[in-house]
Formats: sequence, C-alpha cells, structure tokens
Amino acid sequence: MAHSHEMTSRKPPGIRLFGGITALRTYQTLVLVLTFVAYTCFHMTRKIPSIVKSALDPQTKLGSSPWGRLHTKNTLNIGWLPFNTVDGSALLGEIDVAFLAVYSIGMFFAGHLGDRMDLRIFLTIGMFGTAVFTAFFGAGYWLNIHNFYYFLVIQMIAGLFQATGWPSVVAVVGNWFGKSKRGLIMGIWNAHTSVGNISGSLLAAFLLKFGWGWSFAIPSLIMAAVGLMVFVFLPVSPDVMEIDIDDGEINSVKDTTKEPLLEPGQEVKHNAVGFLEAWKIPGVAPFALCLFFSKLVAYTFLYWLPFYISHTPIGGEYLSDALAGSLSTIFDVGGVLGGVLAGHISDRLNARAVTAASFMYCAIPALFLYRTYGSMSITWNICLMFITGMFVNGPYALITTAVSADLGTHSSLNGNSRALATVTAIIDGTGSVGAAIGPLLTGYISSRSWSAVFTMLMGAALLAGLLLTQLVCTELRGKAPSSVSKDVADAQATYSDEV
Repeated sequence: MAHSHEMTSRKPPGIRLFGGITALRTYQTLVLVLTFVAYTCFHMTRKIPSIVKSALDPQTKLGSSPWGRLHTKNTLNIGWLPFNTVDGSALLGEIDVAFLAVYSIGMFFAGHLGDRMDLRIFLTIGMFGTAVFTAFFGAGYWLNIHNFYYFLVIQMIAGLFQATGWPSVVAVVGNWFGKSKRGLIMGIWNAHTSVGNISGSLLAAFLLKFGWGWSFAIPSLIMAAVGLMVFVFLPVSPDVMEIDIDDGEINSVKDTTKEPLLEPGQEVKHNAVGFLEAWKIPGVAPFALCLFFSKLVAYTFLYWLPFYISHTPIGGEYLSDALAGSLSTIFDVGGVLGGVLAGHISDRLNARAVTAASFMYCAIPALFLYRTYGSMSITWNICLMFITGMFVNGPYALITTAVSADLGTHSSLNGNSRALATVTAIIDGTGSVGAAIGPLLTGYISSRSWSAVFTMLMGAALLAGLLLTQLVCTELRGKAPSSVSKDVADAQATYSDEV
C-alpha cells in the first residue's frame, strides 16, 4: 500500500486531476512535446547573450571577436559599461567561457542527482532557476548595473541550472521509447536544439530595439511558463505511471498488491549507478571522447559562424551583420536533417558507432569545401553550409540522444535503468568541455588565419571518428557472421533447387 501511494504521489498533478491516460501513444506524444518545448527553451535562453553582445559592445560589429580583441578603440559613448571599452569583447568572452565551463562541470553532478531524484521535479527546478538568473542578467539594464562580476556570477549560476536540462529530458524520453526506433525518433526530437537557437536569435534580436534587458526578460518568462507545464503534466516513466510496456504496447496497469512473495516492506528496485560505474559501461568513454571533438566543431560554428560570414567577402561583397546572422541559421537547418538522417540510418543498420564515425569523416571534406568555395557566391555558401551543418550536427545529435539512451540502459546494467541521467551527463558533460575549448581556441587562431581555424576543425572531426574505431570494428564483426550465414543459406537453397 505504501509503495502504491508513493507511485501515485509521483504522478504529475495535471494527470491526476484530469484522470488517467490509457493510450501509450498519448503518453509518448505528451513526453515528446513537453521535453521538446522544454529543451527548446533551454537553448533559446542560451542563445541570447550572443545576440545581445552587439548592443553591449558595439565593437563586436566592427571587427572584434566575442572571445578576444581583434581591434582596439577608445571607450565609446554607446553600448553598456564595462563592455563598451577596449576590453569589452574580452570580458564578454570570459563570461562565455565561464558559462560553458560551469555548465560542463555541472552536467556531471546533474546526471548523478537526476538518477536519484524525481526527474519531473529536477527538470522543473532547472527551468525555474534558468528563468530566474536569465532575468537577473537582464535586470542589470533597469537597475543600471555596470559591475562585470555581477554579470559573470549570474551567468555561472545560470550555467549550473542549464546543466539540469539535457540529462533530464534524454532520460525521460529514453524511459518511454524502446531501442528499435529510438534513433529516428530522437533524431527528429533533437531538432529542439536548432529550433531553440533560431527562435532565441529572432526573439532576442526583435526585442533589442526596446532595450537589451527585454531580450532576457521575455524569454525568461517563457521559460518559467514552460517549466510550470513540465511540473504539472510530465510523466517521467512507465513505472511512475504504473503501467507495463512490452514491445511498444501497454500490457496492463501494474497491480502492486500482486508482487512476488516478498518480506513485508521489501521492494524490488535498483540503486542508482555511481559516477565511476557509469564510466565503465562499454561504449561510454569512446562516445564521450568522440563528443568532445564533435561539440568542439559544432560550438565553434555556433559562436563564430555569423562573425565569419560577416567578415568574409561572399561573391566579392561583405554582408551586413543582420544578413550574416540570418544566413548562419542555414547551418542549423542542415543540422536538423543531419540528426534525423543519422538516427534513421543507425536504426536501419543497428550500428550507432558506424553511423557517427561515417558522418564525422564526411564532415572533413565538407569543412574543406565550405572554407574553399563558400565565398564564391551566396548560393554556394548556402549549399555548402547546409551540407556542413548536416555532417557536423548529425553525429552530435545521435550521440547526445539515442546513444546516451542506449548506453544508459545497457545490458551490463542487468535491467537497472537508473543510469540514464548519469550516462547522459557524462557523455554531454565531456562534450561540453570541447564546446568551451573550440570557440576559445578560435578566438586566438582566427586573428591570424581562418584557414588555420578550419584545419583545426578538420583535425577535430578526424579525431572524433578515430576514437570510435574499436566500436566500429566490433559492430562490423557482429554483422559479419549473419551476412556470411545468409550467403551460405542462399547458396544451399540455390544448390537444392538445381538438384
């Protein structure tokens, strides 16, 4: 009875209020929609600073980088102190690096906590915390705050709350979908990253004309509203909803009074997997290190692509900052297709490592062609940027979604599913370290040569693919016997027919 009461109390209040849901697809649709919108909001708020930089430090438009100075000027009468000084761009860069560093570190702890807490509550806390500290950053506009450390600390705390998002949503989606179609479903679902980037860019840019504080305030309200929806309606897992799922169907409502003969008070449950134990799960370390280099490439484009486009002559002309920012969204559009294709192909082949490595190897010539021929014309730039986004973001999306969910329910765990958030956090946390290092290195290298930047990115893509070599060989060996057996069977059948 106590166990049944505990399960009932963990059900979302909205579902308890409006009655039970009996259709599995209704639960799955609800989970996909809520987690999609939730993580779209995380990326929407994460994208705001890169848009507002031009208002805080007008030098950003004049040839400075968000990670360091390329040109020095005297203090300007426009912008926002302390960012409209000769060191303004460097200060904004320090805030970005601090955010990503805290985010990547917080990711490891977030996964550990997520496997030990109700994910609905955990995700809600992360969303409300992100909303509050996003609003606090914008409040500096109305409170006339010009202290650099105020903005630095606010962004660092926001990074901690942002770290709760990814382990939570991947764990919840992984709980509701089996492995057979997980790659395709999560590939489509992972479009929230690009949707969040695009919506955050457009919304923040639109609100800038009212004052840069509004670019933080309105998205924070949207984040809080969606966080409330998550708290009220998100079903975390079939176990919490007291249903059994077998081969994609609901079998029955669990009857907790008919458990096998147990001692009074005894419960059948697994303990959450420890941090070091999760690292030992086969495949976690190679995919985590692969994502390190994959996100290094992806986040370099996230932070630097608009700047690169606006400072590279395309068809002999330089584009405006606004047009360059709009054009850069093509990379995200290609990334959506890449995530869907990578997921679908990996499902059909049942080979996650082969798919991820193949995409990373294809990203190398794509990067070379974009750097070499992207400046010929707008058409060439759009086409090559789309292809580059597809190959760069494809494996990034696959590893952070389907692969993380697969490894979090690995057979070595003996049915213990309480490792999803921890495994997701380890993989994406390691990748986030690369996400911080890539743009930082680009800030120094780009002042000397953009060709050197692209060489670095191609080297990172190569290393990402090579790190999966052992897993690729294992997957190929696993398929060889079945293919040989099929050939032998076909030959025997042919011989029998001839006889």
